[in-house]
Amino acid sequence: MPLSVRKIIHIDMDAFFASVEQRDNPTYRGKPIAVGGNSHRGVVAAASYEARVFGVRSAMPSVQAARLCPRLIFVKSRFDAYRKVSQQIRDIFFQYTDLVEPLSLDEAYLDVTENKKGLKSAIRVAQLIKEQILTETQLTASAGVSYNKFLAKIASDYDKPNGLKVILPQEALHFLETLPIEKFHGIGRVTAQKMHALQITTGKDLKKLSLPELVRYFGKAGRHYYQIVRGNDRREVKPHRIRKSIGIENTFSHDISHQETLEEELLALSTSLEERVKRNQARGRTITLKVKFTDFRVITRSHTAPQLLSTSDDWLPLATRLLNDSETSRQPIRLLGLSLSNLLSHSEQQLHFDFF
Repeated sequence: MPLSVRKIIHIDMDAFFASVEQRDNPTYRGKPIAVGGNSHRGVVAAASYEARVFGVRSAMPSVQAARLCPRLIFVKSRFDAYRKVSQQIRDIFFQYTDLVEPLSLDEAYLDVTENKKGLKSAIRVAQLIKEQILTETQLTASAGVSYNKFLAKIASDYDKPNGLKVILPQEALHFLETLPIEKFHGIGRVTAQKMHALQITTGKDLKKLSLPELVRYFGKAGRHYYQIVRGNDRREVKPHRIRKSIGIENTFSHDISHQETLEEELLALSTSLEERVKRNQARGRTITLKVKFTDFRVITRSHTAPQLLSTSDDWLPLATRLLNDSETSRQPIRLLGLSLSNLLSHSEQQLHFDFF
């Protein structure tokens, strides 16, 4: 079957953790809440839309979130509850297709080119899935529909919350040309700033650059940008997707040179990484620290433990040692990153548990 006729849906739950909390506790409804952390320390795992109005977002230090929104309510995360709802939603997906690729507890790709309902319209499938999710969970989801994963992902984020955006093949090139560069999935804040410095503000500007130029400016990622701005994405929906690593990084608003401040930032990263690891029900053995210096030089340091790592308490001492051994006292730091890899699949974890 030609790739151009694929029908791909990307489903993304709206403020998932926060919405579950508001659903289960009526006193939180209509109020700005943050899941995870507290007003003194930690990192926000999710923010309600009422909190996002004030600029509160996930992965933000809790202290900063409280400063932006003084009436913010911090709610302790309940991953068992989120996993239960996530399974409900996943069960709905499988009523329409077996080609489901979960990305996390709250989002997934679905290939509905040939679906179990025999529906020719992917738009109708997306509508039915959204309606069923709302009926069975009392939660809203946003959906993106297109002919490849990249476009479906962009579409799902286009009209949140409770949105449904369709990008047809004949519309894709014009849509991408007019899209602000910040809206391209995979182009983060730092890359967007670099593109703006090169006078690239929209997809049309990006498309003007040749493949050699993009590779010269952005390395291997340049090849990816060359393809996506032309609407090309040949990736298939893979039901048994195995994640290689889970990570998070933070580019500081100003370079940091004090070791104590760096350790505080590392603690915040470690806490946020734990939230992501729990969200993905993962365990791993290798913790990796990424450091970008003020001169843009990047180094990574890793440690592989004999035991499985699953919490901040497991890997923070290792990460702190890696930080202290990373020449951080020689020049200011502009970015820190932390990731867990050498992950076990769910079946491997089960074997591990059964064995011990």
